[in-house]
Amino acid sequence: MTRAILTLLALLVAAPALAEDIGSVGYRFKWVGPNDRIAVEAFDDPDVAGVTCYISRARIGGIKGALGLAEDPSDASIACRQVGPIDLAKLDKIKSPHEVFSERASLIFKTTQVVRFWDAKRRVLVYLSYTDRIIEGSPKNSISVVPVGLK
Repeated sequence: MTRAILTLLALLVAAPALAEDIGSVGYRFKWVGPNDRIAVEAFDDPDVAGVTCYISRARIGGIKGALGLAEDPSDASIACRQVGPIDLAKLDKIKSPHEVFSERASLIFKTTQVVRFWDAKRRVLVYLSYTDRIIEGSPKNSISVVPVGLK
């Protein structure tokens, strides 16, 4: 039992960033429950201070959506920007690729993820958003690039 608790705590400490709701717009009316919507969220890269990513995703409404039982579509878009100073000395030491954001898109089997890559040759951070599922994922994806320390 103690081992399971320690494992859970370790996972929570190493968890990717949490998103902050920026806003949403409805795109499909539902007679019962909330409407389907496109949500815009922001999260800061947990390892690279000075970079914030904005992700937009479709959210299913209705009764299932209100109860957290709906499976959201795999469509998502991402835009990442430098919003503050970046410590250039740390960039060559970051993990690449590395998951910086993950959130469920269904009750159990589907997640939306953002993975960061460091392209040292071009001195850019590349952020890839995609959705995976335990059995079958989706090739739908979006990328954003943040140039750093250009000469």
